[in-house]
Amino acid sequence: MADGLSPPPRIAFVGAGNMASSIIGGLIDSGHPADRISAADPYPASLERLRAIAPVALFTDNTAAVAGADIIILAVKPQVMAEAAGSIAAAVQANHSLVISIAAGVTIASMQARLGPDAAIVRCMPNTPALLGCGASGLFANSTTSAQQRQFAQRVLSAVGMTCWVETEPELDAITALSGSGPAYFFLLAEAMIDAGIALGLHRDTATALAKQTSLGAARMALESDTDLGELRRRVTSPGGTTERAIQSFEADGLRDVVTRAMRAAADRALEMSMEMG
Repeated sequence: MADGLSPPPRIAFVGAGNMASSIIGGLIDSGHPADRISAADPYPASLERLRAIAPVALFTDNTAAVAGADIIILAVKPQVMAEAAGSIAAAVQANHSLVISIAAGVTIASMQARLGPDAAIVRCMPNTPALLGCGASGLFANSTTSAQQRQFAQRVLSAVGMTCWVETEPELDAITALSGSGPAYFFLLAEAMIDAGIALGLHRDTATALAKQTSLGAARMALESDTDLGELRRRVTSPGGTTERAIQSFEADGLRDVVTRAMRAAADRALEMSMEMG
């Protein structure tokens, strides 16, 4: 992640849970030096898990971890964000550090209230497939974030999957509803397919294996083809065939409306969380 001849940025993580560990692993796999990464967490077990992933500097104190950091990633639960932000405020102001938050529901305004009005902040909404390096992250930067800092934020999150920028902060609520919560929707559909397969006479192990592999195959077809998803669906749906009958049943039961209502509920809850977090 070096810029020309300058050294790679120093990156500090506040919180060393699963998502932080995944990003750190992705950064090191992409060539970022481990000696330019530090992490803090109050739980020794989290630090030990991280120690097994990479030889990065580990701390139990946030202030020590972020000293001299160019980028600080707040990877903590929303409930402790206020405390975490307060603990790094002095370092952010002294070093003009970029702060990347991956905490759901914590707004730029609430972070600026603790970090300072001129703090460069990027909010990120990742999802759990980032744990496997195939995540999808939405990013929003405040007006004080420079073009170089935006590039750094994108490189950090690209280490665990694809990224996309949004122009307004409320769009992150939509991203939360789509990709943030989205993996659970697919797991639910796969569960329903497995249950239906069992009801049709399959053994649970067989139904489960087929549902998982079908999910993987469909996802790869969607990602590796330039063809519109609707066209891919039509190519599988032979006129008068079995797939057409199933699709007609889905449409008759209002599947699209069900999905729209569910995602609206998720987006509304994301907005509620933002208000609750101040």
